[in-house]
Amino acid sequence: MSWDAFQREVLDALGHSVYRLADAEPAAVPDAAALTPLQRAVLRAAGRRDPDASLLAATQTLRANPTAKRALWPRLRALRRGEAG
Repeated sequence: MSWDAFQREVLDALGHSVYRLADAEPAAVPDAAALTPLQRAVLRAAGRRDPDASLLAATQTLRANPTAKRALWPRLRALRRGEAG
């Protein structure tokens, strides 16, 4: 389903994540210089380096999304094991 700008704004205000269509342009991967201190700490805790920043989920969604928080831990464990998935 395609959401118009107003619908996306309302859904975002309600704390819902709007998924993009498969043919939409992928989001840009943050470079190492653009990492926040939290992202650097997460990478350090996972035993990784800044080039692995593309493996991180958007940390802004973690604050308001409990599902994203729960999904973070298996991802961190996978990073620790050296799995890129």
